[in-house]
Amino acid sequence: MHGETLSEPISEPLAITIDCVDPVALSEFWMKIIGGVVEPETLSDDWVGLRDVPFIRHLGFQRVPETKSVKNRVHLDLDVRDLDLAVAQAVSFGATTASDVVEEPHTHFRVMRDPEGNEFCFILRKRNM
Repeated sequence: MHGETLSEPISEPLAITIDCVDPVALSEFWMKIIGGVVEPETLSDDWVGLRDVPFIRHLGFQRVPETKSVKNRVHLDLDVRDLDLAVAQAVSFGATTASDVVEEPHTHFRVMRDPEGNEFCFILRKRNM
């Protein structure tokens, strides 16, 4: 099956869901970072769903009993126009920096952590510089 393409996929992406200790607080942080609005029918201590998140559609926050303990296997890469400004604003919302600025041939990026330690990257594409 390697190399073959299916004529029709068996599913389509619905949402990205982040495991967390406090879904309400983490959803408020992410609304400030990437937008979206809370779906009122999802608002609870165990689950919060954001809708109308640009390019993602839905972003969910699901309560789990354990805190994050290892590096994420999946993370969000977020395009920014001003890397320093994005970092400063995210830090004011509760994020922390996880790396220095990394310069690559076509981008500069910085690894960040949300208030529960989930990694994400701010990426400044050189065409935006």
